[in-house]
Amino acid sequence: MAQPKRRTSKSKRRMRQANTLKHPLNATSTCSQCGAPVQPHRVCTGCGTYRGRQVMTVAVDE
Repeated sequence: MAQPKRRTSKSKRRMRQANTLKHPLNATSTCSQCGAPVQPHRVCTGCGTYRGRQVMTVAVDE
């Protein structure tokens, strides 16, 4: 099995890892029905729709 000729420096290793550790925190989009912020692939908590269909009923506090 092939072995590296030189040891990877801390700087090079950390630069490489920095790109793999990046990820968007709390990525959100807007609901097409009510316009509330919603996470991708989740039911909207404001109106209870998912992909244009009513999936669950939402109780309205008055």
